[in-house]
Amino acid sequence: MGPGGIASSGADVISTFESELKKVKVDALIEEGCSLHKVGCFGLCSKDVLVDLEINGNKTTYQYVKPNMVQRIVQEHIINNKPILEWTTDEDYQNFYKKQVKVVLSDCGKVDYDSIDSYISISGYRATEKVLKTMSPEEVIEDIKKSGLRGRGGAGFPTGIKWEACRKVESQQKYIICNADEGDPGAFMDRAVIEGNPHAVIEGMIIGAYAIGADKGYVYIRAEYPLAVERLTLAINQARKKGFLGKNISDTGFSFDIKIKLGAGAFVCGEETALIVSIEGQRGMPRAKPPFPVYKGLWGKPTIINNVETLANIPYIIRNGAQWYSSYGTEKSKGTKVFALTGKIKNTGLIEVPMGITLREIIYDIGGGIEGGKAFKAVQTGGPSGGCIPVDMLDLNVDYESLAKAGSIVGSGGMIVLDEDDCMVNVAKYFLQFTQSESCGKCVPCRIGTKRLLEILDRITKGLGKVDDIEILEKLSSDVKATSLCGLGQTAPNPVISTLKYFRDEYETHIKDKKCPAKVCKDLLTYFIMEATCTGCVACMRACPAGAITGEKKKPHVINQEICIKCGACFDVCKFKAVEKE
Repeated sequence: MGPGGIASSGADVISTFESELKKVKVDALIEEGCSLHKVGCFGLCSKDVLVDLEINGNKTTYQYVKPNMVQRIVQEHIINNKPILEWTTDEDYQNFYKKQVKVVLSDCGKVDYDSIDSYISISGYRATEKVLKTMSPEEVIEDIKKSGLRGRGGAGFPTGIKWEACRKVESQQKYIICNADEGDPGAFMDRAVIEGNPHAVIEGMIIGAYAIGADKGYVYIRAEYPLAVERLTLAINQARKKGFLGKNISDTGFSFDIKIKLGAGAFVCGEETALIVSIEGQRGMPRAKPPFPVYKGLWGKPTIINNVETLANIPYIIRNGAQWYSSYGTEKSKGTKVFALTGKIKNTGLIEVPMGITLREIIYDIGGGIEGGKAFKAVQTGGPSGGCIPVDMLDLNVDYESLAKAGSIVGSGGMIVLDEDDCMVNVAKYFLQFTQSESCGKCVPCRIGTKRLLEILDRITKGLGKVDDIEILEKLSSDVKATSLCGLGQTAPNPVISTLKYFRDEYETHIKDKKCPAKVCKDLLTYFIMEATCTGCVACMRACPAGAITGEKKKPHVINQEICIKCGACFDVCKFKAVEKE
């Protein structure tokens, strides 16, 4: 019942199961062990609706389940214990999970998102009890430091060191904030965690608050995530009723509570100082650092800000130990990382992998390779502020240091796969359009610099590029990166820098030859009809909005290049592939 499952009629699948089970009297056995659970995202969004059916410990997973399939599943599998093999998951499904290591997502797809008792049944809030009753704040911080956990929101700063700095600040009032303002195109990691296992995030906040000495917390989440907000609100209320939030938690003398603050969808509010002033009721704009929020944050008080994934790791580290967590990953990048794997790839979805895994393993072993048998071209990591990594770097390790060296970032976890049909100049323009529109405008380098970068890229894709544009892009990108006030402006040029580094030839072809090698930039395209394959069906003539196509029925047609507006409508409607572009 994640968004993908709901969009694929998950609610109807559940209601059909309920009605079909009643027909065969199975509902009478619910108290004796038969139950129907609604869970969050399984991860493999491209095969929704996914249904796990378990009988006496034997689990079978069905994919692409629709309501009209439920009756047969009930009759043949539940009643007669005969799985319907043609509907069960395939090799792609198995391969999708083989190289994953689940920590944050280990209980998503298992625990009922709307039941605190379900979370407690899988050791939920046990870490809270352990911390509050047997550990000092200093011991908690030391465990997090030993685990090697680094912030999963993008910067990768060591979590334990941040907590330690805040702990040492003398103040009667401190705050902890969960940054759930996930706004990267193609990223849905934090949303999926909150929708699938909200209590893990709450528990992480409780432990963090205890470690730094805070009694108030906020979850800053964008209003565009209504499902996540609904489930988080329910979870917070349940935690209060069970005594895990509020005054004197578990009779330990420690008090802590959480409020939800809805964001209006400004990407810049993912930056911690902009987020803070937004909570305070002001326009979300960053301020210069230092002072850092651990010393002077929300309402001038010491404040810790961690993102959803960082906090969701905390209960598992406390329960299983720092050494267990640090056994995954590399020397400097410990643990696992959740990525939203999207783009031109066969198996799209949410994955969690150990730090240090290669891009090749993610794209081909987990993702199943490029969709439609196309050639892999690049992968864009780290959201709109990340870089594009080319095919000859497929064996690059995915960790903070390796990606930074290659000109990209781990970021919050977006991973968009591009194939041979993608134009890298257009890709850079797409991400610049996003960051430029999301700039708060406070500092000149970001406000004006990203606008100038976008103007140059737009000019190049229209065939109006100049020979010195590449040099200007490089110099301007460097200046914007070095002088912008916050992380948005400092990382906005990354798509430009990385595509210039690895795909410079595409820029040169756009500028010098006025051609788009990937045949994407419409102003550089020429559409024409192949006489040998045109049947004269007139479909292209009817579709052309400019009236640029002429010809008689059942005879080859012709495109008037002076009238053609290069919309591609003729190319799209031709069933005989007689229309080509170059």
